[in-house]
Parts: sequence; structure tokens; C-alpha cells
Amino acid sequence: MGVVQLVDPRERLLRKRHKPEQIVSILSEIQSDLDAGLSVDQALRKAGLGMSTYYRWKAQQQAPASAESLRLRELETEVDRLKYLVAELALDRRMLQEALGKKP
Repeated sequence: MGVVQLVDPRERLLRKRHKPEQIVSILSEIQSDLDAGLSVDQALRKAGLGMSTYYRWKAQQQAPASAESLRLRELETEVDRLKYLVAELALDRRMLQEALGKKP
């Protein structure tokens, strides 16, 4: 059995906010520990992270990927539509300049 570490109750009140880059780093560190053969409990203890926090972060990291890809597709469609409109307007401008006898 492992060594039990006692946690000061005051430390639990001091919640630490992590930046997204830190979360990704911590999750990848935990994943490498899991790949190395550590159990989830051991990897989380080594990272100083609670079980609920780990699974919440893991779910948050997986969920935005699908939402971001959907948003990316929408933006790409919008860009294509706008490019088409710009091309049409450039053609109309050129035709009008030719009709007026000006050089484009």
C-alpha cells in the first residue's frame, strides 16, 4: 500500500486556477504516466490533481474539438461565399470600367 499524505484543510480552500496551456500540459503528463504503467490514482497523486478535476478537464478537452471543427467548417463556408462575391464584384467593376472606356 502507498504512503498516505495528509492535506492541510486550509490548502484545500486555496483553489488554484490553471491556464488552458497548463491544463493541456498536466493532462499530457498524466497520460504519459498512464502509458508508463501507473494507475490513474498514482498518476493523479503524482500530478497533485483530484479525480473529479481530472475527468472534468479531460471531458472539456475532448468536447471543444468537435465544436471547434464545426465552427471551422462554418467559417470556411463563409470564406468561400465571400470570395465568390468579391470575384463577382471585381468582374462587374471591370465590365463597367470597360463600358466607360477607362483602363482597369
